[in-house]
Amino acid sequence: MAQGAVLERGQAQHEGDKRRQILDGARRVFLGSGFDGASMGEIARAAGVSKGTLYVYFDSKEALFEALTIQEKSRLAEALFTLDADDPDVPGVLNRLGVSFLSEMCRPEHVSLVRMVIGASEKFPRFGQVYYEAGPACGVERLSGYLDAQVQAGRLRIADTELAARHFLHLCQAGLLTRLLFGAGGIADAAGRQHQVDEAVRMFLAGYGPTP
Repeated sequence: MAQGAVLERGQAQHEGDKRRQILDGARRVFLGSGFDGASMGEIARAAGVSKGTLYVYFDSKEALFEALTIQEKSRLAEALFTLDADDPDVPGVLNRLGVSFLSEMCRPEHVSLVRMVIGASEKFPRFGQVYYEAGPACGVERLSGYLDAQVQAGRLRIADTELAARHFLHLCQAGLLTRLLFGAGGIADAAGRQHQVDEAVRMFLAGYGPTP
């Protein structure tokens, strides 16, 4: 019984490692060739697996792209939006979140992924839904949870914390991601991102801070 459990765990780990290997290869191909330009054969070669093995894990390019999108956005949400509800330093929490959020938004790989999702969503609407639920919606939900705790503690005055969370993230972006998506410049250096976040925190607290 114990030996069987060990074998099952080993098999599960092997399959998990193989899946990550495939997704890593797919990420390189999609970023290099775009969704339409990528082929399953090219992805198999980049991942170092046979085409047959690739199809065991993912039965289509669409399924592979969807899995990659979920992985990328879930990783981002987990990294950025792990917030301590008991941290009373609201300006500090928001500032750190804003800087990390903008730094991720400005990464060329992230911009390329967003462009691919937008481009492919016209033909495959589910891509947009998956991207939104795994990334933006998850981040807003987590930030909203932190804001709820601060409202209960009397540190903020917010009637709709979900809307307030969206307000804060949009204040941080302030059109930056839009310019990047259109290739219209706007890649801010660290000082520029910090200035943008400082102003976002200031505006947010001016609207939602406690009554003097």
